[in-house]
Amino acid sequence: MADGRQVVEDRAPYVGRFAPSPTGPLHFGSLVAAVASYAQAKSQGGRWLLRIEDIDPPREVAGASDEILRALEHYGFEWDGEVCYQSRRHLAYEAALEQLYQHRWVYPCRCSRKMVRQLSERGIYPGTCRHAAPAEAGSFPFQGYAMRVLSAGPVRSFRDVVQGDVSEDLQREVGDFVVRRADGLWAYQLAIVVDDAEQGVTEVVRGADLLASTARQIHLQHLLGYPSPSYFHLPVVMGDNGEKLSKQGGAPALTAGDSLPVLIRALGFLNQPLFGLESAADLQQFWLEVFKRWQADRVPSLPSCRPRI
Repeated sequence: MADGRQVVEDRAPYVGRFAPSPTGPLHFGSLVAAVASYAQAKSQGGRWLLRIEDIDPPREVAGASDEILRALEHYGFEWDGEVCYQSRRHLAYEAALEQLYQHRWVYPCRCSRKMVRQLSERGIYPGTCRHAAPAEAGSFPFQGYAMRVLSAGPVRSFRDVVQGDVSEDLQREVGDFVVRRADGLWAYQLAIVVDDAEQGVTEVVRGADLLASTARQIHLQHLLGYPSPSYFHLPVVMGDNGEKLSKQGGAPALTAGDSLPVLIRALGFLNQPLFGLESAADLQQFWLEVFKRWQADRVPSLPSCRPRI
């Protein structure tokens, strides 16, 4: 097998993005993803976009979006263009859903998660509503019903810059998956596929905990006629308890103190050259030096690990 850790070929223009969810303040694991995506974009002379993935109000924390923006500014990040808020993108997601429905790629489903667990030992949707939509569902857009996309098709394969060759048989390993929930909220899979396509994202840099979602997103890109970006999945940061650092897990927020030591720690986690960075006169000089030094092929391929410094 060829080495999947090769540096991505140059694309013109390069467009990357960082897309945090406002479920709490940024923590060290979030910072690692931001640093990697920023350095990967700017080292190639590309654009770096910022998107706030605020499509799940029950999980959002009041004020978190603004807190995230302030934290990124404190660490010297400069994004291109305006911040994209998914909560303002409902019409775009509705249009994509209608396109899928017109081609009979989606259907209404009344099955709850509990029902799916009862019907399938592995939790894979068995297609209960696939061939017979509930009579009471009415007509499109089937309000009050989840919308599932057919997973039938070829095995979805891609080469990840860090993790190498990845393949997934969606029909056997995932089943038909939800793109709009019964409560009307948009599923992560559909929203980011639509946004990445509209924003012209050429490479997605994110944590390896999202590696399992990628085949579903490539499937949707194919159905909607979108190009697929390249993918770059970083090792996720684990805490002392051996679990992924996360907002839900109570990971401590980044502090408002000196930013350079924390940024250097993030670069150390990503196995980047650090010598002399601590002597940067300011954040602007620091980032310019990081962009010159960035080496994508040094990023560890482990799916998760602890910070080393």
